Amino acid sequence: MLNRVVLIGRLTKDPELRYTPNGVAVASFTLAVDRTYKNAQGERETDFIPCVVFRQLAELCANYLAKGRLAAVDGRIQVRSFEGQDGQRRWVTEVLGENVRFLSPKDNNNTSSSAGSDDFGSFAHEVSLDDDIPF
Repeated sequence: MLNRVVLIGRLTKDPELRYTPNGVAVASFTLAVDRTYKNAQGERETDFIPCVVFRQLAELCANYLAKGRLAAVDGRIQVRSFEGQDGQRRWVTEVLGENVRFLSPKDNNNTSSSAGSDDFGSFAHEVSLDDDIPF
């Protein structure tokens, strides 16, 4: 069986970093990924895909990624459920990132790069998950 996904897109907002009760860093962000085809109006449609990363990778993403930055996420799709405040069962589908590449150039004042930038890769970092995922 295989559960593998590779995405390249731009962050819709800055990553949100939090910590589990055990002190494990967790960062979440959403990637805007353009579809390869155009719709009937001649426009490309975009999917907004939630991503989650853990530990050192979470801290690196929180420090180096920002809204509008281009990133590649390699991981697996995860479906989980939880009970909402209203008592209803909720389902969440997200990408559990195992590797992330930062594709936008690093700038000097740590602000977001322009959305149209095609200059790839002054900084790339990969971290793999180990087997003790905290959920």
